[in-house]
Amino acid sequence: MTTQNLLVELFVEELPPKALKKLGDAFAGVLLEQLKAQGLTTAGSVLTSFASPRRLAAHVTAVAAQAADKAVSQKLMPVTVGLDASGQATPALLKKLQALGADASAVAGLKRAPDGKAEALFYNSTVTGATLVEGLQKALLEAIAKLPIPKVMTYQLADGWSDVKFVRPAHGLVALHGSDVVAIEALGLKAGNITHGHRFEAAVDPVVLKNADGYAATLQKDGAVIASFAERKAEIARQLAAAASKVGGGVRAIEDDALLDEVTALVERPSVLVCEFEKEFLDVPQECLILTMKANQKYFPLLDAQGKLTNKFLVVSNISPVDASAVIGGNERVVRPRLADAKFFFDQDRKKTLASRVAGLDKVVYHNKLGSQGDRVERVCAIAKAIAEKLGDATLVQQADQAAQLAKTDLVTDMVGEFPELQGIMGRYYALNDGLVVDVADAIEDHYKPRFAGDELPRGNVGVIVSLADKLETLVGMFGIGNLPTGDKDPFALRRHALGVVRMLVERDLPLDLYELLVLVEGLIDNALAERGLDNSKTVLTSTGQPIKELKYRTIRSIAPLTAEFLLTFIYERLAGSLREQGYSAQEVDAVLALHPQRLGDVTKRLAAVRAFAALPEAPALAAANKRVGNILKKADGAVEASIRPELLQEAAEQALAEALQSVGPKADAAFTAGDYAASLQALAALKAPVDAFFDGVMVNAEDLALRANRLGLLATLHQAMNRVADLSKLAT
Repeated sequence: MTTQNLLVELFVEELPPKALKKLGDAFAGVLLEQLKAQGLTTAGSVLTSFASPRRLAAHVTAVAAQAADKAVSQKLMPVTVGLDASGQATPALLKKLQALGADASAVAGLKRAPDGKAEALFYNSTVTGATLVEGLQKALLEAIAKLPIPKVMTYQLADGWSDVKFVRPAHGLVALHGSDVVAIEALGLKAGNITHGHRFEAAVDPVVLKNADGYAATLQKDGAVIASFAERKAEIARQLAAAASKVGGGVRAIEDDALLDEVTALVERPSVLVCEFEKEFLDVPQECLILTMKANQKYFPLLDAQGKLTNKFLVVSNISPVDASAVIGGNERVVRPRLADAKFFFDQDRKKTLASRVAGLDKVVYHNKLGSQGDRVERVCAIAKAIAEKLGDATLVQQADQAAQLAKTDLVTDMVGEFPELQGIMGRYYALNDGLVVDVADAIEDHYKPRFAGDELPRGNVGVIVSLADKLETLVGMFGIGNLPTGDKDPFALRRHALGVVRMLVERDLPLDLYELLVLVEGLIDNALAERGLDNSKTVLTSTGQPIKELKYRTIRSIAPLTAEFLLTFIYERLAGSLREQGYSAQEVDAVLALHPQRLGDVTKRLAAVRAFAALPEAPALAAANKRVGNILKKADGAVEASIRPELLQEAAEQALAEALQSVGPKADAAFTAGDYAASLQALAALKAPVDAFFDGVMVNAEDLALRANRLGLLATLHQAMNRVADLSKLAT
C-alpha cells in the first residue's frame, strides 16, 4: 500500500483563546481516529497537531490513497428461513442477496455455520477499500462535528443565501496528500493548497503550500506564523526568561501556565517586550496588581528575588516592529488606569473597618432556606467558638470568634467586588490595617484553605478552627436541606469541603471526635435557624441519599441527628478515596475505616500498623480466622456477650485459647490505649496457634446450650480483642 503524508488545515477568524489548545487537539485527534477506522493509515502513522489563533491543522504521516480491500462475512438469516425443504433459496433469501448486490448465483457459495442453537447462512464478499477523498471527507466532517466548541456562531456564506454554524467564520481549507490536493469540502469551502499567514507581517500573501511536509516551515518563512501551539508556547517561555534576565537584579516572570496557554493562543508570532509603571502603585497589595495585569491585560508581572512585585512587567506582542517604543508606550498607557482603579479601591476600602461592615452582610443573599451571609456568619461564629473551647483557652476562643465574625466582611468591599478572586486575601490586609493581631488576620485569609487538592492548610490554630467551622457549616447546612452533589455536579463544592475537613483533622491530628463534631454543628445550625425564623424544614434522606419526605427540625430532633449520620458516610467516602490516592491498598483502607474511627488523626497510624501486621507470617491465618469468627457470630441467635465462664471450658483447645486471651489481651489493650497500634496488632500474633487449635478441635455449636453460649462468648471476646485497631477480616483473601 503506497502512502504519502497528509495535511489538513482549516483557516478561520480568531478562535477563542481559552479553548484553542483543546480545539486543536480535538480536531487532529478525531481526524486521525476516523482515518484509522477506515484503514487509510498504517501502524506507524504519526500525528502532529497545529493550532494558532487563525488556524486548526493536522499533519499525518503514512496515509494511503486508498484503503486495502476487506473480506467481510455477513450473516444473512437462519438456514430454515433461507432454504426450503429441498434446499432451494426462498424468496426472502433472494431478496436479501439482491439488497447486497448479488443474485441467485451466489446461493451456492453461501456458508452454513452454527449461530447459537440454530444454523445460519453467511455471505462472504470483498468490500473495496475507501478512497482518500471519501475517507478524508468523512473524517473532516466528523472532526468538525465533534469539536468542543464553547459557543457556536451562525454566519452567511459568500452566496448571500446559505449560512453555516461554526465556532468562528471559516475562510480557507487546505488538504494535501503529498503535493496533491485532495478534493474535499467543508463549511462551504473547497480544499486547495493556499492559506494565509500573519495579518500584518507575512512576507507573502496568500501563502502557497507546495506539499504537506513543508507546512510549518513555509508558514514560518512566508507567513511569519509559528503554527505549532507547543513550539509557540516554548518560544514565548524562552523570550520571557530572556527578557527577565535582561532586566537584571534576579527578577523573574511570574509563573502561570494557564496564562501562558492563553497568551500562546492570542499570538502567531510572539515578541516579548519590557514595560513599566509608576512605583507609587506598589503601595497597593501586590495580589491586586498582579491579578489586574494578568486577568485584564494578559501581562506577565516581574517579581524580584524575594518574590515581591516590581514596577516592571512583560507583554507578549503579536508584532515585531523595528522600533517597539510605540507598542511599549501603548501598553503602559493601557495598564495605568487599571492600576489606578486598584489603588482607588484599596484607599477607599481602608476608610471603613471590617467590623463596621458586618451589618452589610445581612444584605448579601446566601441561600433562601439558610438566610443571608449575615445569618451564616452568626452560625459560623457559634461553631468556631464551640470548636475553640474544645481545643484551647479563652484567648483562642476570643480570636476564633473575632476571625469568624470578620471572615466574610471583605465580600462587601470595593476591591473584592471588582476582583472576587481576592476574597480572604484582602480581608487579611484590611484586618492588619485595622490593628488586629496577626493570628486573626491570617485566619481571615486562611479560612478558605485548602481551596484545592494539594493546597496548603491554614497557618495557625485560629485559621484551622475558622476554616473547619466554615466548611462544616456549609456541609451540614446543605445536607440538611437536601442539596447533595450528584454525578459531576457539585455547585456548593461539598466534596472539596469534606476533603478539607478530612485533611485538617488528619494532618493537624486534632483531638476531635468527628461524629460528635457533626452532631454539635447540626444542633447549633438547628437552633440558629429556629431563632431567625427561617424555614427550618429538613430533608430526610435514604441511605442512597434520595429525599423521601419533609419533616420539621423539632420533629427530627426526637428521632436522631440524621444529617450527621449521612454526612459522616459522605466524609468517610472522601477519606477512603484520599487514602487510596496516597498509596494505601483498598484492603488496608477498608480494614481501618470499617471501625469508623472518630479521631481521624489516628487513621494513618492505624494504617501503618495494619500494613506492618499484614507482613507478619501469622497474619493471613489470623485474618481468615477473624472472618470466620465474624460469620459465626452473625449467625448466632441474638446478640452475643463477650464474656467467658471458666468452669464451662471443657476442651483443652478452648481452655488454651482462653488462657492465651488472658495473656495477650492486656498487652494488646495497653498498647492500644498508649496509641501504639503496631504493637497492639503484633501482640495478636501469639493467638495464631491457639486459634487454629480451637477450630480444629472444638465444636462451637454444641448441643448443650450453656456450652454453646460460652464458646460463642469466647469467640466474641476473641473478635473484640482482634478488632480494636482495624477489622482484620478485611485483610482475608
